[in-house]
Amino acid sequence: MRHYSFDFSRAQSRLENPWPWSTFGQVTEVIGLTVEAVGCRASIGELCHIGNGGNAVLSEVVGFSRDKLYLFPFQPLHGVSPGCNVKPLRRRLTVNTGTFLLGSVLDGLGRPLTGELQRGECRAYPLDQAPPNPLHRTRIDAVLETGIRALDLFLTLGCGQRLGIFSGSGVGKSTLLGMMARGSTADCNVIALVGERGREVRDFLERDLGPLGLARSVVVVATSDQPALLRIKAALTATAIAESFRDQGLQVMLMMDSVTRFAMAQRELGLAIGEPPTTRGYPPSVFAVLPKLLERAGTSSRGSITGLYTVLVEGDDLNEPIADSVRGILDGHVVLTRRLAERNHYPSIDVLQSVSRLASELSQPEHLSLVAKARNLLAVYRHNEDLINIGAYVKGTSRSIDEAIDTVPLIMQLLAQGIEERSSLDEALRALAQVVKE
Repeated sequence: MRHYSFDFSRAQSRLENPWPWSTFGQVTEVIGLTVEAVGCRASIGELCHIGNGGNAVLSEVVGFSRDKLYLFPFQPLHGVSPGCNVKPLRRRLTVNTGTFLLGSVLDGLGRPLTGELQRGECRAYPLDQAPPNPLHRTRIDAVLETGIRALDLFLTLGCGQRLGIFSGSGVGKSTLLGMMARGSTADCNVIALVGERGREVRDFLERDLGPLGLARSVVVVATSDQPALLRIKAALTATAIAESFRDQGLQVMLMMDSVTRFAMAQRELGLAIGEPPTTRGYPPSVFAVLPKLLERAGTSSRGSITGLYTVLVEGDDLNEPIADSVRGILDGHVVLTRRLAERNHYPSIDVLQSVSRLASELSQPEHLSLVAKARNLLAVYRHNEDLINIGAYVKGTSRSIDEAIDTVPLIMQLLAQGIEERSSLDEALRALAQVVKE
């Protein structure tokens, strides 16, 4: 009769580590932006260290195939060689949030770029959160003033609304964001500069935002030279910080410049791990990730996040894939046109092409009546602008055209606004009532 011995220590070891995998894996291949590793087990979104000691490169698991892991680094892969250790950290990215962040500038992972932070009460908030339950969202019924007449009059925003700002390059979208950050009635701002030029970051902080705007803002920066994964995380970090402020009952304004560069970073990641390219080279994951990001803004039972997302349209094409997808998700869009910018009309908001889906619900009847009259005059003038400019129109032929010729220059003068100028909604309405005589 055989006697079997039971190795208790071996059984306990297998219970503590049920998978026959080593604590460390090894790098087998680096192709482009992707690191391939074998010999360890980690889940999607888990952080890993590549290499040892102080030179270890922080990375994230973005995919797997059988026994292989695919990782994306958050920093350059200098010093990484075949056989380098890969150590799973058994945690995901979080950001420490709290009101102590106001006035600070952070990198894409929430680390300060301007020295040490004076820590107050803080909370570790996960970067990846599901959007709120749609039935738990409160209805939007409060107006959020931006201090910009063209927006407050023609595109009235609500606390918790999400609005896209569509423009080509060089037509003043960064300046517009700075004006809103300084002049809005929100409790605080969270600003994400995703894929921004390094030279323009300081310009935005000192010229567009200014000390007053920065004091009530948290700025998250990932410049265009940084890895694609870090640019993606900058958008998620800013959104998580805004969510934490919303959970404290604050009215938050979240500004992201730009969603297009976020989508481009996601395209780099998707193509690098083998996704098939579709429209204009964007893989399917881009169009799956966009609604998950944009739907996280909005109202909750405690506070609200008013989302303002800039979209950089290529060649001023408002129907390119990212612009078209974002426009279908958000609650309205603001179009900045080069035609107005060339006339030195700032902010270069084309109110006829722009739409706020909640303006009719938030505005008073008198407000809507004035805006409707002004829109009609602007539309009549634009339809006949060529005839007017070449002198082919004879005054007295059409009463509506005559009124448009007399009134539209005054409306455009009202909608133009200096960088440091702020106007309340009541002041803007009184000025519009004087221009548009019903």
